[in-house]
Amino acid sequence: MNRVKKLIHLEYAYKLGLTGEGVTVAVMDTGIAKHPDFDRRIIGFWDFCNKRIGAYDDNGHGTHVAGITAGSGQVKGMYSGIATKANLLVLKVLDNNGNGNTNSVLEGIDWLLKNRMRYGVRLLNISVGMLKNAGEKEKRELLDAVDAAWDAGIMVVTAAGNNGPKENSVTIPGISRKVLTVGCMDDEAANLGRNILKEGYSGTGPTDCCIMKPEILAPGTNVVSCNRDGKGYVKKSGTSMAAPVVTGTLALAFERFPELTPAEMKLRLYESAYPRGEYFHKKAWGMIHGDNLVRYRSFG
Repeated sequence: MNRVKKLIHLEYAYKLGLTGEGVTVAVMDTGIAKHPDFDRRIIGFWDFCNKRIGAYDDNGHGTHVAGITAGSGQVKGMYSGIATKANLLVLKVLDNNGNGNTNSVLEGIDWLLKNRMRYGVRLLNISVGMLKNAGEKEKRELLDAVDAAWDAGIMVVTAAGNNGPKENSVTIPGISRKVLTVGCMDDEAANLGRNILKEGYSGTGPTDCCIMKPEILAPGTNVVSCNRDGKGYVKKSGTSMAAPVVTGTLALAFERFPELTPAEMKLRLYESAYPRGEYFHKKAWGMIHGDNLVRYRSFG
């Protein structure tokens, strides 16, 4: 995580004392383990998959994602997440194999819309993707649901998926016009090492509607974060890891600029991204630059 933080430039943000304190991030994934790095900041857990009570993660993906977003690094500081004091509201919609169904996701988003004010939710991280061979009705319902969350004032951050490098390979709901879709900037062979993912794995656009996706890039290869054993750390790769890097950075930005809407924050991302997409030979705005994002109230 130290490598990740250096790449996205958080020096000034941390100098300002930004930690994501007071910002609630909803994480829709496989759940979350009671790892010391989450302190007492798991303010809610709802299981839409198995209907169990009490926080757990029978896969580990969700715990890793949550650690990137908001792990405190209590066990080992070098693996602390981006927003170390942000609150976490966890919605389990995937099973122990990382699979799920659309109804669980829709139920989770519906619950979130009804309870967003109670928990003060500003961000929703969805490191979950639907394959394009899903039914048209399912696709439309999921896209409508994430758009509704965005319209309600929740900034939705989605992963672009790992089906690149061919065009039109972004997974749903990342193809939504409104939500923020995140790709990897470090998916080249030189960074992969002994990795099951192929070179250029990050999903790319344009979408069927000729929308440029992903909009923003972040590190996602060989990222070390919290393990589901509740005490250690594990290395994972994919756009699922890049998305919470962005979500955590946005938590810092919302702490500094709580008055901004998702659309306004998305515009700041466009204006502040650096290096731009051309540097990575990718059709995206560029890489998230944390210090640029929090430095000014206006880029005008």
